[in-house]
Amino acid sequence: MANYREHITVSSLLGLGYGLGAVTAFQFHPLQGVLAACFTGVAGMLPDLDSDNGRPVREMFGLLGAVAPLLLVNRVAALLGLPADPETIMLVIIALYVAIKYGGAALVSRLSVHRGMFHSLPALIIAAEAVYLAYPSPRASVKLLMAGGVAVGFLSHLLLDELYSVQVKDHRLRLKRSSGTALKWSGDALMPNVFSYTLMATLTYAVFQEAGWFDQRPREASRRSLISAPTEGAATETADSPTVTDLGAPQALESAGTAETSHGAPAAGPPDPPRAPLSAERDSPIGLPR
Repeated sequence: MANYREHITVSSLLGLGYGLGAVTAFQFHPLQGVLAACFTGVAGMLPDLDSDNGRPVREMFGLLGAVAPLLLVNRVAALLGLPADPETIMLVIIALYVAIKYGGAALVSRLSVHRGMFHSLPALIIAAEAVYLAYPSPRASVKLLMAGGVAVGFLSHLLLDELYSVQVKDHRLRLKRSSGTALKWSGDALMPNVFSYTLMATLTYAVFQEAGWFDQRPREASRRSLISAPTEGAATETADSPTVTDLGAPQALESAGTAETSHGAPAAGPPDPPRAPLSAERDSPIGLPR
């Protein structure tokens, strides 16, 4: 089994490459790349939260107690309906720090066993989904970047443990008893499996809900806008274009004639009398209209 220093070294190197790739290949902001690298390096220690050794537990819960309240304070305040004044926000941060650093550490030490469900693929998914939900960004791509960094760091820990479970003795490969205890989908005990899969299903639903996969209102609104767009355009065009009177003359021309008359132009005289048909002129004895 790899030790603490090897885990943090490997995950930090992976984080460096992950952050550089995010900036150079996917055009993320450099600060976002640095933060994703930090998430990747820290996630390489997450599976050892159930460790019997006190150092990883102390360092991890100290770091979680400092960082997690900053990510969760807005959600907790909104969930509890608390005001957004600075005093309330500071009290929520302090309460979250105490609950995570001391309450979380005590709970994990009592309920978990080393190489239990913390060393599993469901725990990897839970950690990545928790970061996706907690990271305060409106852009799904940035949230995925941070969650992906956590998944990469977590997976590096599991893979390193599995690699160290293979030993070479007398030019033969042999597997230790710890082989298969890291990259697994379930453990030996029933209740940790039920709790892990229930939590994973709940967080998965929350991630899909946050991504808008279950929200049909935007799609229906866009459909309504597409249907109503031609009608609105026709109404606008009708309002801007000159209307047609019963005689077929545009009102704009009629109003222009009225305006010309009002500015001093002579008004039109009485209409000429109707002329008789040509046949009537030919039948008249003197060639005049009858």
